[in-house]
Amino acid sequence: MSKAFVAIIMGSDSDLPTMEKTLEVLKQFEIPYEVRVASAHRTPDLVASYVTDAEQRGCAVFIGAAGMAAHLAGAIAARTTRPVIGVPCKGGIVDGVDALYSTVQMPGGIPVATVAVGSAGAKNAAYLAAQILSLSDPELDKRVKADRQKASEAILKKNEALQERLGKLD
Repeated sequence: MSKAFVAIIMGSDSDLPTMEKTLEVLKQFEIPYEVRVASAHRTPDLVASYVTDAEQRGCAVFIGAAGMAAHLAGAIAARTTRPVIGVPCKGGIVDGVDALYSTVQMPGGIPVATVAVGSAGAKNAAYLAAQILSLSDPELDKRVKADRQKASEAILKKNEALQERLGKLD
């Protein structure tokens, strides 16, 4: 079997600008990934065949991104027991709330880990995938922990600078 990878399926190519955040984080952590466009409603057979094929080739985590009636992550989860992360994308008349409800409302026994709507969710989907993969990859675990530490240090530096600035205002 080849190295574990993350499979990202978008319901439409219009989801790509949002999902660029996912790709950036996966690249940062050196996690192999594939990206496909397949719709739960317009190409359900393609979704099913891709999920089966990707799982057989070593996919460890699936990320499904869709807007509006966002059933893609659920359609993926129906075909695999690998972890599935759903990214609700903005759009439609309620700006992603419909996608959030569609993604998060899964029946018991068919879980989809749902992240925030939009770009923050896309970024967190990659972080969550990295954390899942790091359970069996000690080197990746080190990179994830180092990234968390770096983020913490950046906030501490900003806080110090703010305190310095505020102190000068007195």
